[in-house]
Amino acid sequence: MKQLFTIFGNPVSHSKSPLMHNLSFKDLNYNGCYSRYKLEDGSQLRDKFLTLNLKGANITVPHKEEAYKACDELDKFAQKVGTVNTIIKKNNKLYGYNTDAPGFLKAIEEFENSKKVLFLGAGGTAQSTSIILKEAGYNITILNRSSKRLELYKDRGFQCYTFQDFKIDKFDLIINMTSAGLEDDSLPCPIEILKEIVPLAKACIDVIYGKETPFLKFAKDYNIPTKDGSDMLLYQGIIAFQYFTDNKFTFKEIEKVMKRAFIL
Repeated sequence: MKQLFTIFGNPVSHSKSPLMHNLSFKDLNYNGCYSRYKLEDGSQLRDKFLTLNLKGANITVPHKEEAYKACDELDKFAQKVGTVNTIIKKNNKLYGYNTDAPGFLKAIEEFENSKKVLFLGAGGTAQSTSIILKEAGYNITILNRSSKRLELYKDRGFQCYTFQDFKIDKFDLIINMTSAGLEDDSLPCPIEILKEIVPLAKACIDVIYGKETPFLKFAKDYNIPTKDGSDMLLYQGIIAFQYFTDNKFTFKEIEKVMKRAFIL
């Protein structure tokens, strides 16, 4: 019997996840099918998951915190970070995991000796990655439009600023953790701030993939190395696929076939 999977998000039409997972199901001879589902109201996630009779799902912006609430059981890391991007149904229970953070950590391994990091944005992706990076020895500062979302980060010991009280500093890596530039030409923070910090950076990274965002274009204007979210997407997808298939395949086996989604 074919197992059904989907990705919940809003927007979700741009998602490469269906191609990544369906290619991998086909090439690895696993009887699965992966679709996409635009979910307006994150509080309906659990009901939709069960109604669609899914074996598993990925969750993208803006529902990662609602996905956390939808689960019956959470792995230790998901409990710690408060966000979930992968759900599996086992024994009539929903199990929640976070594969974003380990995927992101692997994606930035290439930037050696770049330990001072600025996150632009304080949403669900920043929530999980800030913790795993901190545990790996990175020094993380969070910059966000409003102060409300920063309370959680302050409680966890992170340096936090709003656009109004930000102190200009030198950062090795500047990372856009927002959806700014995904469907428009907006920047993740005021251009006046970017003009001060981007020229001092070793690299600028965007979690958005598949397009050169206004943020990355801005960095290129200053000849700063850039990287989009493709590697993060690939690595988190491989880890999610392992959960989907009950660890039937190794990371390398999945990587070999899933990478094809990025050249098709």
